[in-house]
Amino acid sequence: MVKPVKAVRRRIHDLRHWGSARALSSLPKRKFFLAGRLGGHSIKDHAMHHRRAKPLALAIAATLTLATAAHATSNASFDVHELDAAIGPCVDFNGFVNAKWVAAHPIPADRTRWGSFDALREDSLETQRAIVEQAARQAASAKSGSIEQKIGWLYASGMDEAAIERAGYQPIQPELDRIAAVKSPADIAAFITQNYTRGQPTVFRFYDNGDFKDSNQDIAYVSQGGLGLPTPDYYRKPDFARIRDAYLAHIAKLFELTGTPAAAAQAQAKSVLAFETRLAAASLVPTEMRKPENRYHFVSLAEADKVTPHFDWGKFFAAQGADIGKGFSLSQPKFFAAFDAMLANTPAADWQAYLRYHAIAAAAPYLSAPFQQEDYAFNEKTLNGQQAMQARWKRVLGSVNGAMGMALGELYVADHFPAASKARAQQLVDNLRMAYRTRIENLAWMSPETKQKALEKWASFTPKIGYPDKWRDWSGLTLVPDDYYANVQAARKFNYDYRVAKIGKPVDRDEWGMTPQTVNAYYSPQKNEIVFPAAILQAPFFSASADDALNYGGIGAVIGHEMGHGYDDQGSKFDARGNHQNWWTAADREAFSTRADKLVAQFDHYSPLPGKHVNGRLTLGENIGDLAGLNVAYDALQMALKKHPAEAKAKIDGYTQDQRFFLNWARVWRGSIRPEAQLTLLNTDPHAPAQFRAIGAPSNMPAFAQAFACKAGQPMVRSADKQVKIW
Repeated sequence: MVKPVKAVRRRIHDLRHWGSARALSSLPKRKFFLAGRLGGHSIKDHAMHHRRAKPLALAIAATLTLATAAHATSNASFDVHELDAAIGPCVDFNGFVNAKWVAAHPIPADRTRWGSFDALREDSLETQRAIVEQAARQAASAKSGSIEQKIGWLYASGMDEAAIERAGYQPIQPELDRIAAVKSPADIAAFITQNYTRGQPTVFRFYDNGDFKDSNQDIAYVSQGGLGLPTPDYYRKPDFARIRDAYLAHIAKLFELTGTPAAAAQAQAKSVLAFETRLAAASLVPTEMRKPENRYHFVSLAEADKVTPHFDWGKFFAAQGADIGKGFSLSQPKFFAAFDAMLANTPAADWQAYLRYHAIAAAAPYLSAPFQQEDYAFNEKTLNGQQAMQARWKRVLGSVNGAMGMALGELYVADHFPAASKARAQQLVDNLRMAYRTRIENLAWMSPETKQKALEKWASFTPKIGYPDKWRDWSGLTLVPDDYYANVQAARKFNYDYRVAKIGKPVDRDEWGMTPQTVNAYYSPQKNEIVFPAAILQAPFFSASADDALNYGGIGAVIGHEMGHGYDDQGSKFDARGNHQNWWTAADREAFSTRADKLVAQFDHYSPLPGKHVNGRLTLGENIGDLAGLNVAYDALQMALKKHPAEAKAKIDGYTQDQRFFLNWARVWRGSIRPEAQLTLLNTDPHAPAQFRAIGAPSNMPAFAQAFACKAGQPMVRSADKQVKIW
């Protein structure tokens, strides 16, 4: 749900895959994996997807109950003094709710954005820190092989700066030596294959996921990758010339840190940029990668080898130990044809420069201080405007989450999420589901035939709340107390092997794509599931002491948003069983697209930076999720209030339940962002900027205009011809 805007390098839990696709390694590599998502759509994704996983836990209330206005004993969960009376709610609802708070809370130096979620996450880091520091202190006496011991050793080794400084870049010298030995296309292909066996993605992406045509079966996918800049456009558009220049300097600097003379480092940096520019020319842009049809292309080994005659897929999968059966998804054939041509005709020296750079860059966060500082200088400061590097303990905690996030989650929920809370949260999910069904049944624009299919999909939604029913086994992971890089590599390979072993087997529908400490929620179109980790079940989303309006405007809209992804422009291409299959009549699909196009136009108009606009097509899925989710949550609130008509008419701090519902929705999106980070997000993120999410859906709802007595023509009241109504 929250967008921790860091450098755009993506976490290994790449949260934009269709289905439950995952890059097969434990910690993020240095590639930009466009539009990928673990588990499907999330309401507020980790849009910058830093390649080092960020700690995402929040302490949560021990008890979750549904409260109505009559039962609320405290209204401290919403401070009306934060509202800016000088800004009319019908003119700028985001400003009315959030301007005063934003002005009083500048972005910290080690952040690229700051909002209510970011503040909560900052607090939560201390909670996780206490867990891992205790584990580190007690690791020597902990039960041998326990997750407490492993987490303790991993964290302690990352905090051992003296040992890390002594090692310098020697931990990656063996890999650099292997790269220096490649001389021919066959050598390069063999290096890529062997590097993957170590859990180190190289040039392209390889992951497991449910088959788009049979969602019960896990198959292998390979997909475009290999870029060090956010999107293919960064390599060709004049707007990004400054970034390209900075990237060249960054590449050269990393080469120099491993002993390459300055002149040679600069020449090799130019070679790397030229190499990636060729890959970028064959790569799809984010709007194209959102489409499921561009993410799946099933082929046999023989068919794949025709696309890449210089790269033997049979040898590749055999080396990984992957059982691919009748075939796999060669997801973007154009990219792999270009990759094969580069194997054949790009000089070995250029391949060596490219492979060497990515080896250094991927390892930089785990090496000595000069590497860490250069990594920060480009990825955080240049790309996203972050003014200071995060404290070391936060960075190491991020590595723990990347390597053993679910194990840390097991320790987290033991103290911060009682099992009984699952049942209480389930009640709210059930209320939203019923409201969604009613909306589908009452759609005037959809035919009975398609409506029946939509309801079948609704009936098969599977909610997951809090944490998994079964925990992962970590007994095969061997870590040591005093070697950070070795531990990172061991975890990477362990997690890689864990994912590879799933290929060719039935999909594990009990598995989660987010850790319990993640402040987010997601929908998986292939599993047709909505998932709400423990950490999101707290204020401002949910509070036991809050009135219904706040809870429905917060977590209720989140639940509705995730359900809405099952019916957005891409999720609606998957049926009730999670297969990529059309269940629409042609007329209904056309009617849907016509309505969706109006939402595209609405968001295309928004401009967060001078001369820069939101990409309404890229953000369409999330905007449909917001619009559907807020409408469904509002309906569910009205259903709840009908049970208490007197309380429904009562005001709290001068505001009605309807008003407080919308106030909390806007509060969810409060925050500010550095312009550098915002520019990157406009090019990479399928979520619109937060300030427009605060106003986008409400401005399409007559209920909002009625709640605040808005008049026709005011900015928060879209005219009838422009008003968007889909679900």
